[in-house]
Amino acid sequence: MSSLPTHSRQVLLASRPDGAPTPENFRFHDAPLAPLADGQVLLATQYLSLDPYMRGRMSSAASYAAPVEVGGLMVGGTVSRVLATRDSAFAEGDLVLGYTGWQSHAVAEGKGLSKLPAHIPQPSYALGVLGMPGFTAYRGLTWIGEPKPGETVVVSAATGAVGAVVGQIAKILGCRVVGIAGGARKCAYAVETLGFDACVDHRDADLRERLQQACPDGIDVYFENVGGAVFDAVLPLLNKFARVPLCGLVAQYNARALPDGPDRFSVLPRALLTKSIRMQGFIIFDSYAEHYAGFLDTMSAWLAEGRIKVLEDVVSGLDNAPAAFIGMLEGRNFGKLVVRVGA
Repeated sequence: MSSLPTHSRQVLLASRPDGAPTPENFRFHDAPLAPLADGQVLLATQYLSLDPYMRGRMSSAASYAAPVEVGGLMVGGTVSRVLATRDSAFAEGDLVLGYTGWQSHAVAEGKGLSKLPAHIPQPSYALGVLGMPGFTAYRGLTWIGEPKPGETVVVSAATGAVGAVVGQIAKILGCRVVGIAGGARKCAYAVETLGFDACVDHRDADLRERLQQACPDGIDVYFENVGGAVFDAVLPLLNKFARVPLCGLVAQYNARALPDGPDRFSVLPRALLTKSIRMQGFIIFDSYAEHYAGFLDTMSAWLAEGRIKVLEDVVSGLDNAPAAFIGMLEGRNFGKLVVRVGA
């Protein structure tokens, strides 16, 4: 057996972004690995998940989770291989799901890890369709959205890690599905591969008109991942008793100030009131323990039956993680973004 690593290559938060993150906000560091204590395992990261929520963790603003400290390790979900163990629940070679962040190796408590199912088609799926993004799509759509057969479901960021799954589940449940995505290629993929009924390019100057044409009967469920101009186009089309699961606002994560133009705050509550619309934000970690197992069984079956298609955008090398993350916030990724850290 080859000798075990003594250091971990890490990506740290060098400074807090002022607006959009830049490469200067990140710093690479080689950190020594501590000897294993009882209950711990030594891990080699295989895949790192990159997700929009990480932009919020780079900020010091109050949120649902503590920010990354300047000089601290960037947070993130990982799939890792066990290299050594002092926890009897794990054996060398096991693949595990954890939250060990942007680094090549980690010493972690075994109680914070879970073994990947033996039947998983691809280990990185535990960070996407079978992990937090997939569960976010499933739980937000079925719990808050409550889609009914024949209703129109609209989802923004329609080919992203969450949006692609939202749309496909809505089709399985008998809905008409309209996506909103960035660019002709993504829109074509949503319709031709994912099975959406229509997809509108949010970059089109006539977004409002195109969305209205795609939703002649209005919108019953809108799964919000973006905010900004996309939500402005959706709001007038929401039907009476529409449901809006509020998952993310990626268009606003890099904002330094409120958008230009008149104060539109009164428009939203008036629409919510007069149309009896239900709009609810949710943080998926609040319901993981109670509902994840049921989701995993259902989604695994849909995958095995070919009813859910998966697209991953895989970047090779931890050193490329900052650039990939910056690109994701600009909409340059196509599918669930993961970094292949190790072999």
